Amino acid sequence: MPRPFEVIASSATDLVLLVGRLLLALIFLHEAVTLSFDFTAAASAMSKIGVPPYILVLSILLQLGSGLMVASGWHARLGSLSLSLFCLATAFLFHSNFAVRNELLHFEKDLAIAGGMLVLTATGAGALSLDRLVKYRRHFGWAL
Repeated sequence: MPRPFEVIASSATDLVLLVGRLLLALIFLHEAVTLSFDFTAAASAMSKIGVPPYILVLSILLQLGSGLMVASGWHARLGSLSLSLFCLATAFLFHSNFAVRNELLHFEKDLAIAGGMLVLTATGAGALSLDRLVKYRRHFGWAL
């Protein structure tokens, strides 16, 4: 039987994982919605740097799908891994011209977010997640 402080520490860890997942997912969900609602302008801006519209569509789908996976904790490891790779690609493809003001900052932010996503990939979503709910449902039947 776990000691009381172990239960409290475990609960705090799971709460921190939930808050961290939500904060990490927020930027991707917001960006996916923003790009979707202003698709024409986003496609125009991306075409100026040589990115075809289908890449924009894939980017929106990736950010929305993986962002929801991370936020909900449903296959969070897969979602966080895909978003970490997305951030690394974005950093090196779009934010590596350090002669332009603020590009180094955007590059470092993308690397930092990728690092956070890799930590989530390693730790998993925690107890406050759809993955855990599905696991308990399978083990104990429909009743929790």
